Amino acid sequence: MTREDLQFLPISINVTNKKILLIGGGKVATHKGTIMARFVTNVTVISPDFTDEIKKLPYTFIEKEYEKSDLEGFFLVYVCTGNHELNAQIKVDAEELGILTSVCDAPMLCDFVSPAIHKEEHVTVSVGTNGRNAMQSVDIRNQITKLFQDGTIHL
Repeated sequence: MTREDLQFLPISINVTNKKILLIGGGKVATHKGTIMARFVTNVTVISPDFTDEIKKLPYTFIEKEYEKSDLEGFFLVYVCTGNHELNAQIKVDAEELGILTSVCDAPMLCDFVSPAIHKEEHVTVSVGTNGRNAMQSVDIRNQITKLFQDGTIHL
């Protein structure tokens, strides 16, 4: 299977009172966590170390190495460790437990991918490319943002 074979269903998922786990504390995890903070605060972050920026987010932080038991009780998992072998193992562990998982920068391992997002009051516009081209999604999202800013699109 190739990236071109991947099919993702664009949905908005209710995470009210659901536990979300972010594994990793580096630059990629910080970026992902910052985006998520616009929508949720019910996130636990596990990593042996954290960037100063990620520690400013309104999350629960657990400083430790990953263990399979860390997954128990979580609804969604974002994997951003920077260690490709560990990321793949976490995906296998989560799949065994029936937990939807996004492995950052590895669409072939993802149950879901995060789109580029523009949020304006109660309206969220997301742009995805089925994991093929994140930069294209961001470019299109930026064009949508500009339409809101210019007043071409208004609520």
